[in-house]
Amino acid sequence: MPNVIEFAALFQKSLDELAVQEATSGWMEPNQSLIQYTGGADVKIPILEMDGLADYDRNLGYVTGAVNLHYETKTMTQDRGKRFLLDAMDVSESNFLVNAPAVMGQFQREKVIPEIDAYRYSSIAKQAMEAKRAVYGYTPAEATILKKLYEDIVDVQCSVGSEVPLVITMSMRVAAILDMNEKLARNMSVTDFRQGDITLKVKSLEGKIPIIRVTPDRLKTKYKFWTGRGEDKDKFGFEPTEDALDVNWIICPRSTPIAVSRTDTMRIFDPQTYQNANAWAMDYRKYHDLWILKNKMPGVIVNIKQAEPAAPTTPSGGEK
Repeated sequence: MPNVIEFAALFQKSLDELAVQEATSGWMEPNQSLIQYTGGADVKIPILEMDGLADYDRNLGYVTGAVNLHYETKTMTQDRGKRFLLDAMDVSESNFLVNAPAVMGQFQREKVIPEIDAYRYSSIAKQAMEAKRAVYGYTPAEATILKKLYEDIVDVQCSVGSEVPLVITMSMRVAAILDMNEKLARNMSVTDFRQGDITLKVKSLEGKIPIIRVTPDRLKTKYKFWTGRGEDKDKFGFEPTEDALDVNWIICPRSTPIAVSRTDTMRIFDPQTYQNANAWAMDYRKYHDLWILKNKMPGVIVNIKQAEPAAPTTPSGGEK
């Protein structure tokens, strides 16, 4: 009988590494080094506040300033999971170690990673829209795309400075406009982009700002994440809502989005232990979320294809 406890620990580590390396938003995860994580769904994000400069006086010396470091507790809202069964007639003790990684690796690539990406980008879009850092009503076209892109870059740089490393997350359909026009393509070059423990080759704007290409289905402003329970018992995963808008691109400093994902302790039960079926059972549970600190929001721009949605109206006199 394989040592399922040891195998589960190694399995969990490899799944976490896979999520960072293959998610298009995996570059956001190193920013979690800023936080304190003690287990479960809660994390603590450091908030540093300090006074500005004051005049120096030759008699009185320095004006004393205050530095306030405190931690804000955040709870990961995305608590997702699944149990998988591999029938004992199909999987023996010896080939379980071969089949289990294949099953869970495919599940991670096809279901988990797209959902994490979609949640993160929609979360950034939502926070940007609420902070009035969204630009609406632009349909990308060859004649105007470079001008609009530079306008948004300058807007971000006016907040964070021109030397802060930026990342552009762009819809593949929009990026194709840059690729297919020979004149526009001259502004693009290939550069190294570090993500997790791997280095990717990505196209960048003038060799300075990497452009991460994302499939359009992951780059919308709102999604429904199905519960698989109650009225949704036959619905799993996620899909865009009817009122979801299309994101052309997101521009922000590389250090701004704080993305956290944790695979809870992976549990594996052999057929003799699992009582509900003659099968191997694998329990997979993923916590994840994304935050942008309030003082970092001026350095974020989300460019959206559709016009700005109309604000909800309040009936005259208010509701009774």
